[in-house]
Amino acid sequence: MPPVLAAEAGEDFDGFLRQTDTLTFVVVHSDELVYERYFAGSSRQTLETSFSVAKSVVSTLVGIAIDEGAISSVEDPVTDYVPELAERDLRFEQITLRHLLTMSSGLRYQEQDLPLPWGDDIATYYGTDLREVAIDGAEIVRPPGQEWLYNNYNPLLLGLVLERATSMSVSEYMASRLWQPLGAEEDASWSLDSEESGFEKMESGLNATAVDYARFGALYLHNGEWNGSQIVSADWIRAATAADTSTDPNASYQYFWWVDLDRPGRFYGLGNYGQYVYVAPDTNTVVVRLGRDWGVDNDTWLATFREIADSLR
Repeated sequence: MPPVLAAEAGEDFDGFLRQTDTLTFVVVHSDELVYERYFAGSSRQTLETSFSVAKSVVSTLVGIAIDEGAISSVEDPVTDYVPELAERDLRFEQITLRHLLTMSSGLRYQEQDLPLPWGDDIATYYGTDLREVAIDGAEIVRPPGQEWLYNNYNPLLLGLVLERATSMSVSEYMASRLWQPLGAEEDASWSLDSEESGFEKMESGLNATAVDYARFGALYLHNGEWNGSQIVSADWIRAATAADTSTDPNASYQYFWWVDLDRPGRFYGLGNYGQYVYVAPDTNTVVVRLGRDWGVDNDTWLATFREIADSLR
């Protein structure tokens, strides 16, 4: 067990995790599992919902599809794959896959709208036909590339791009191109919008074990290589996680990955209620925290992950 953050009021770290509604907490260092705890009935085999960590997986699948030539480039207009958007508004031809990946697409996103409780958050999370929501509900309110706005239409549209570019469901593509090559311990699953539609909830719906989320993080530590196979290119890993405003407006967010600006070179997938895959290449460390609720604020979790990674130098 690594030396970890001293918990509040002198309690041990396991006590801190219990108090913060944590379900699983895993630390991998130099490809060794050095800390592994489960709480509240969770276990090593339990599939936990990723919430928005799913976006980081969708991004990776886009990178793989580009490596394979199914998608030409992040500079492709989204309308190359979803031409229906241009039929509704020609300005969609100006939105590239890069704009979607960096949350700078210029699409409207209002968490709540009248009549309450309606809004884009509700539509993109609870819609029973998310393909239709993406195609008919996405609305341009500003030119792309100018402003960062966290927006669930972006991963939904990229899910459509992946389906059409690969002629496979996102679940099938992920299983064959990512999960199986990673040697995941357990099959993952995707929550669907509905049985009739069968479209994966790209923004939040991946379910997997903590150890397999850690494998996914370790793939990024190894620059996209796993057991001698290049699953996704090193160029994609760098572009997806680098603090860079040359092509988008927010240095702290790249291709559906958050960038830890306080620790240059580190980055993390983040989901609601405190789901994290924190990657620290400088100390060869991955930290996974999954929980029922945040327990503490985002800054406290990041400080915890930083201290764990720093201690493993």
